[in-house]
Amino acid sequence: MSNEIDWKKEKFAIFILTHGRPDNVVTYDTVRRHGYTGEIYLLIDNEDKMADSYYDKYGDEVIMFDKLAISKTFDQADNFEDRRAIVYARNAVFDVAEKLGLDYFMQLDDDYTSFSIRIDENKNFTHKSVKNLDRHIKSLLDFYKKVPNLKAISFAQGGDFIGGVSCSLLKSNLAKRKCMNSFLCSVHRKFTFKGRINEDVNTYTHEASKGMLFFTFPFVMLNQKVTQTNNGGMTDIYKANGTYIKSFYSVLFQPSSVKVSLINGPSQSRIHHKIKWVNTIPHIISEIYKKR
Repeated sequence: MSNEIDWKKEKFAIFILTHGRPDNVVTYDTVRRHGYTGEIYLLIDNEDKMADSYYDKYGDEVIMFDKLAISKTFDQADNFEDRRAIVYARNAVFDVAEKLGLDYFMQLDDDYTSFSIRIDENKNFTHKSVKNLDRHIKSLLDFYKKVPNLKAISFAQGGDFIGGVSCSLLKSNLAKRKCMNSFLCSVHRKFTFKGRINEDVNTYTHEASKGMLFFTFPFVMLNQKVTQTNNGGMTDIYKANGTYIKSFYSVLFQPSSVKVSLINGPSQSRIHHKIKWVNTIPHIISEIYKKR
């Protein structure tokens, strides 16, 4: 089926958001190895000292945006001058994609090592390597097109499956109202990522409070390097500020339903955000409560 998908006709491309590690854009080789055949662009910023190395290695696939200019277009939730964060690229990619004539795109981080199937065609819990990433992206895209209020949709992450068959992602009827890391979006359904860091959580909780939809589907899981161990990218700012401050950005944007909490990781506990969804999203009220 891979060869049957005309990504140019779909007006779709993948953007890899990267900074400071032209020799370690792991995601580029990973998506090709797993069978993605469409266009790939590397999105870098004009404050990247390694820009020339990106152009030398990837040529016309590299697109640069003005980081300071994009920083003035959204709420960063602080008055710091440190722009070592991915939120600038996340917001810039919408206009870049539109200028390229795309309707749809997927923005990926640069440190993905593999993609795995976690739910098979018989809805069994499994763990198999993805052979045809084209087919899985196309399935996400077809679903996305059918849901007008859906702003973005993501592949699952390893942490979503903690607990195995008892994990919360599988209990949530095969769709969870979170969206992180891999964002399938449209230039016709623009939204703005908010906050210098923890921009994904800030955005999907705040936008969800207004009725917008963000989903993670569990069928395919992306695997990435262990957080805060890969030099470059967001690692430096996380090490400098710690995850307490990172998590608190989401509290600033959604204080009625997000708090700072503790999450148990594979080797140690760490500070993390905790979302109370019943207080985050709009609800359909029964007709019996209608004012007569």
